[in-house]
Amino acid sequence: MALVLSSQLRVFLTASLITLSLFWIDSLRAQDASPLPDYVIEQFGQPPAVPEGPLSDALQSAVEVAFVESMAQSAWGRDQTIALGEVSQSNDPRLVWIVADLMRFISQRQLNEELADTGYTLLGIQQQGENHWGVITDHLIAWDIPAPPDYLRIKRAIFTSLVPGWDKIFVEGNIDWRHVSWGGVLIDDRAYDTTDEACNCIPAADNPEVSTAEEATWLKDEDIVFGIGINGEYRAYPRRIMEVREMVNDTLGGRHLGIPYCTLCGAAQAYYTDQLSEDVDRPVLRTSGLLIRSNKVMYDVNTFSVFDTFLGHAVTGPLAEKNVRLEQASVVTTDWGTWKKAHPETTVLVEALALGRDFDFRNNRDANGPIFPIGDVDPRLPVHEDIIGVVTASGKPIAFQRSKAFVALKNGDEIAFENIRLELDAGGIRAVDADGSDLGSHQAFWFAWSQFYPKTELWPG
Repeated sequence: MALVLSSQLRVFLTASLITLSLFWIDSLRAQDASPLPDYVIEQFGQPPAVPEGPLSDALQSAVEVAFVESMAQSAWGRDQTIALGEVSQSNDPRLVWIVADLMRFISQRQLNEELADTGYTLLGIQQQGENHWGVITDHLIAWDIPAPPDYLRIKRAIFTSLVPGWDKIFVEGNIDWRHVSWGGVLIDDRAYDTTDEACNCIPAADNPEVSTAEEATWLKDEDIVFGIGINGEYRAYPRRIMEVREMVNDTLGGRHLGIPYCTLCGAAQAYYTDQLSEDVDRPVLRTSGLLIRSNKVMYDVNTFSVFDTFLGHAVTGPLAEKNVRLEQASVVTTDWGTWKKAHPETTVLVEALALGRDFDFRNNRDANGPIFPIGDVDPRLPVHEDIIGVVTASGKPIAFQRSKAFVALKNGDEIAFENIRLELDAGGIRAVDADGSDLGSHQAFWFAWSQFYPKTELWPG
């Protein structure tokens, strides 16, 4: 017998099916969504609602007047104040990224307060402390607020109006421009040279002069050095010098190296800058003066290609187009006395490279936490806990808590994870493969490693 449905019943069933379909779609969306971790909500609260799509013509005009024209004219007037008021009333938290970018360069107290009020209003948070830029940027990062439309163009206009040398840096690429901020110094754009030309920047050292261990009487045994060994040749890079230089381009054991040191991340790394593809000249690394979540942004002075300092991958420019990825060599963080005893044949950078400066930021400037915004931090370890970081053959990053690993190794315990084995080396720790070959490990603060490797394993678990 055929089943005949009344028109009312057909309407009811159709409506029910539509409702169920919409519920099913919403459920899938909810499953696909990536809710913020509980620790982020606990520290920063719930994020505001964020609109999608383009800005209205009126709002786009206000953005242009407040942020682009003000930088082009190097002036803030009545038109900018009115435009900022329109931005403040937009209910669009995406625009706070632009507000924060401008705040970083504003020293005039009243204007900084006006920008901060706009940021707090759009994010729906109360004023906190005196470092408004830091508070606002931390919330933006932790909540992962999307960038507004045409963000890079506007950000580029703000930054390059102040430092023209950045015009080749701010280009499209595999880089999250939201997280890029100014570190308070100018770009080192000096050409590669064996001389030490003065600059109003953090000056890299190219082909640095070295001495024997016996000649380095200026170093105390307890002074921290970064030790590197390549093909049986050893060299110490004193932290006192690296605090001043932050970048060294060197040759050791017949291999070219680029050695960045991020004082903010407690991380010295060594990248091989040779044996790349035939159409790639040796990258010569420099400090851009920019930061990503409190990690220095380095670039190649020959092509102005930006590198992810922590990963060694070119992310913009010609070298990114060629997919250049630099291989790491291990850096051992230790003290000078232990290093030279283990490697008496070592050379060491000469004292003159410190440019007459004798300071060490580590453990004083950053004692109360990172001084630049980093957003949320994986709570498994304190932000400034030292770790030994390395990536396994399968591509899995792992961090070893240095304090516990050092004690375990001193006690003769084996520390292994997949193909990785840890071993003591001249008072420091490095990672080797099962056959003893170097795996390119280095020491860093936990906050830095965990934010660039957000799915990292942690030893001990």
